[in-house]
Parts: sequence; structure tokens; C-alpha cells
Amino acid sequence: MKRTKIVLASLLLATALPLTAQAEPDLYVGASLGNARLDDRFDGFGIDTDADAYRFFGGIQVTKNFGIEGGYLNFGDFTETVDLGGLLSRTDISGDGWTLGATLALPLSDSLSIFGTGGVFFWDADIAIDGFSIDTPGDDNPYYGGGLKLDLGENFSLTGDWTVYEFDVLETDVISLGFLYRF
Repeated sequence: MKRTKIVLASLLLATALPLTAQAEPDLYVGASLGNARLDDRFDGFGIDTDADAYRFFGGIQVTKNFGIEGGYLNFGDFTETVDLGGLLSRTDISGDGWTLGATLALPLSDSLSIFGTGGVFFWDADIAIDGFSIDTPGDDNPYYGGGLKLDLGENFSLTGDWTVYEFDVLETDVISLGFLYRF
């Protein structure tokens, strides 16, 4: 897994370096609100719930089509009562972390573009079953997604996206709406 991440980061950097000389970069910041969905089976039990998520991000648009982005994501609090061998138990899961990745955009018109994103999510989670905390070490895993960006002027855009965050034993997806401001 670590070797794959190193190869992915090297390919991303090798792709980005030639693009940096093509245009003056634009810096941007943004935020989004959305819904995180967790529907998976792991560690012997299933969970199917959702939570309110939010994200803050910033980046540099190296060219019209390529950007590098980092941010913070909070999945919110997933809560569900699960059946553990006939015993009903309340399960609480919360997670957050930092993202580092790239964006690729394809303009559909002067003000609308479709984009893809991907990178590495450096996360930490807290899990409690009936109030008892389970030690969950943080890790780093891939994320990928896509969406639409609508420019509402020279500096302001609305965004809508769907992003999947893969973990060793499960995955969650986030659908969100947000904005970004270009400097």
C-alpha cells in the first residue's frame, strides 16, 4: 500500500511540473457542507447511517485544467444501533482529517466546468460502542471524486461534488455543495 502511494505521488508530481510553466497560478480557498454516508460491514457488524459533513480547502490552480489542493474534512458523527450477536448496542463513529491531492477540470462553457479530484486522506477516527471507546489508530488512504463548478464572476464559484474516501476495512462517500473564492 505504501509503495502504491509513493508511485501515485511521483506520477502526480511528474505530471504537475510541466504544467507549472504554462500559466500564472491562481490561489483559492473554499468551504462546503454535505452529507457523509457510511454503509458497510466491518469487524463483524454492519452499519448503515449518514451524518452532516463539512470541509475547508485551499489550493493553487496551476493551469486552467490542473490544480493542487489541500484541506480539512470532518465527517460528522455517525450513530447507529447495531445487532452484535443478538445484543443491541449503540455505535458512535466520528472521523476527520487532512487531504492533499490534485484536481483536473474540463470546461463545458465559459462559466461551467466538470472536475475530478483525487489524492491522500490523512485521517483519525473515534469509535465507541455503548460508551466504551475503541482505540482506532489514524492512517492515510486514497480519496477520489468529481463534480461541477459554476463560476459566478471572476473570483467566486459554486461547487457540487461527490467524493469517496477509502479506508482499509470500509469506505464512505460525501456529497456536498460549496463555494470557492479565487485571489
